[in-house]
Amino acid sequence: MPIPSDTARVGRSLLRDDVYSRIRDAIVDGTFAPGEQLKDGELAEWLGVSRTPIREAFLSLASSGLVVSVPGRSTTVTSIDARAVRDARDVIAAMHALAVRQVAGRLGDADLDRMRDANRRFTAAVEAGDVAAALDADDELHGIPVAALDNSALASVIDQFDPVVRRAERIRFSRDGQTSGRLHNELIELLATGDAEQAAEVAFDIWHTLPAEDGASDE
Repeated sequence: MPIPSDTARVGRSLLRDDVYSRIRDAIVDGTFAPGEQLKDGELAEWLGVSRTPIREAFLSLASSGLVVSVPGRSTTVTSIDARAVRDARDVIAAMHALAVRQVAGRLGDADLDRMRDANRRFTAAVEAGDVAAALDADDELHGIPVAALDNSALASVIDQFDPVVRRAERIRFSRDGQTSGRLHNELIELLATGDAEQAAEVAFDIWHTLPAEDGASDE
């Protein structure tokens, strides 16, 4: 199993969440490839933790559909499965549509400007072929309405299913992200004018620009 070369260790604060996030991100960015067997001992050494938070992270990763665990035997990174992507995408789309419907017309100028800036960075990253930067900017843009709504249940659902979608988006943004950039601009202006229903429709459509089959196996 290839271990990332960075040496940064996980701090003691929020240990469980930090371990989960580091392993999740390594799966999403392809460091740990589909079919890769994850070994808790090697991961524990990489992150500077005991095996207990690694095993706890495996449970959360399995719940998100990123790994398959056989207790006492092995934990393996899942393939990018078309049905799993489609299901996760539809849930994510519905949650973001709900969020923007609720906050349309309520976001301040600072939030709207942050969304515009994030979209400028997203578009520039797509044009430069910097997929990681595009994903970061995309996360930031869509996270602003979600944070403004402050609905912990909705945010929890997004957190659970977002990694499955992000794996497919990484492949999609390496080829095309211009459609998303245009829809982002449309969404921001609808949020600014308070057109809740149209904003919700555009938010839903943004996530459905992602074909479920992008880089996926139809298992």
